[in-house]
Amino acid sequence: MNHLYYGDNLHVLREHLATESVDLIYLDPPFNSKRDYNLLFKAPSGQQSEAQITAFEDSWHWGEQAEREFDEIIKGHNTDLAQLMHALRSFLGQNDMMAYLTMMANRLVELHRVLKPTGSLYLHCDPTASHYLKIVLDGVFGKENFRNEITWKRRVGMSSAVHESNRFGIITDTILFYAKSDEALFHPQYNRDSSDYQEYIRERFTMVDKDGRRYQATSLVNPAYRPNLIYEYKGYKPPKNGWMITKEKMEQWDKENRLYFPENKEGRIRRKSYADELRGRPVQNLWADIPEINSQAEERLGYPTQKPLALLERIIEASSDEGDLVLDPFCGCGTAVHAAENLNRQWIGIDVTHLAISLIEKRLKDAFKHRQEQKLQFHIHGTPQDIAGARHLATLSEHDGRYQFQYWAVSLVEAQPAQGGKKGADKGIDGLKFFYDVDGKGAHKAVVSVKSGKLKADDVRALNHVREREGADFGFLLTLEPPTKPMQADAATAGLYESPTGKKYPRVQLLTIENLLAGSERAEHPDAMPNTNFKKAKVESSGKQGQLL
Repeated sequence: MNHLYYGDNLHVLREHLATESVDLIYLDPPFNSKRDYNLLFKAPSGQQSEAQITAFEDSWHWGEQAEREFDEIIKGHNTDLAQLMHALRSFLGQNDMMAYLTMMANRLVELHRVLKPTGSLYLHCDPTASHYLKIVLDGVFGKENFRNEITWKRRVGMSSAVHESNRFGIITDTILFYAKSDEALFHPQYNRDSSDYQEYIRERFTMVDKDGRRYQATSLVNPAYRPNLIYEYKGYKPPKNGWMITKEKMEQWDKENRLYFPENKEGRIRRKSYADELRGRPVQNLWADIPEINSQAEERLGYPTQKPLALLERIIEASSDEGDLVLDPFCGCGTAVHAAENLNRQWIGIDVTHLAISLIEKRLKDAFKHRQEQKLQFHIHGTPQDIAGARHLATLSEHDGRYQFQYWAVSLVEAQPAQGGKKGADKGIDGLKFFYDVDGKGAHKAVVSVKSGKLKADDVRALNHVREREGADFGFLLTLEPPTKPMQADAATAGLYESPTGKKYPRVQLLTIENLLAGSERAEHPDAMPNTNFKKAKVESSGKQGQLL
């Protein structure tokens, strides 16, 4: 079964994943690039998108947590890694980079533990820390298990900013490929679609047989003298050193139309090498044939660090078989688990935000909707599945739990978290939802407020005030506790929204978390144009991936 886990991947790895249980690991961790990545939501034309939320803070600082994790490494069983981390700390000092490497080292130890002897790991990074990460990986996996440093050319590099720079432009990422042992599975990959390969076919395979198949006639002359292969065939004399194949093989290839007979009997029989039987150009460690996801790409979901499906499919096809288990411990918007599902692998994804888990769940259901009743099955762990789980999330620390609860709660009505989760900045708004009616007036708006504690008498009036202030047609109040009768009466005084279709909807709706989870309540509003708030994942055509390259 497939699994999505919410939580710190170090804890999930230690508590939930068995030793030597995973076939392939892909991770695309934060690069320590000193910037926050924003998860950008879809905003209708003419609407300002306020729903920009920090998916994760791509910055690490030396502090108590880093010191604790460093101590775990030093006292661990891997003495080579302990010496290495001591040396790095002596060189780098107690700074952000060292905190980042400590975090990564601790997790790589656990990833090495859960990987099967036949398994491999691909770590995706950029030049900020790739050289340090490679050393750390040597310490965890052993330098003898390094396989490749893959360079992915992710963009063409036409930006004019380089004209004012003091260095060459950076247009590549690095993927560090390590095996668990010499037993590690690997399938060579081939590219049939590149322009240089197609040019090679046009230049070399110039002949066409009666069936329209392109071929080239290649030599059958043996490079060394072989007296046992000197024979005449259909009046064609043998070369001085003999043929490359036996007479029996020659007869077989003749029957299969694999021989080229020149009109001049003095010429040599040659072999027909068909272009359509070539696997393609072998993929090397420079990957320049998979472009990044641009603003027009069909698979683009708006996640700034989203990687192309083709990139993950190449990795998965190279280092796993159907039915194998693929793990992504920093799964972000879920490209790795999407690719694994597409290629009939089992998968596990882990992320530290409820928002990411909600988006991945939606992405998979959109992309594999044809499988939902039969094949698409996965469990979600750490995200509330009932009212008890919701209450537990709501009671976590204000620093983490309060906003994680809001992020999760607004997803129950398919709304966007508002204002980036910044404390004091919400102005009474925890979520925004856009929708279209049949009136042709463009996007309409709903505001969402989440209440995890005790309800107050004026909560509904406050929400209606916010709704009017924001020019929103609807206000949705999501609560852990059931609303009181006076609150329901206050909601009724907000009136009704009447659609041109004639259907009427309450402008202020009180929805309990318990009923939303049970499916007995939903946010009611017109929905003339679905998927207004989140870009819908491309629907996959079938359960089995076709020829990739």
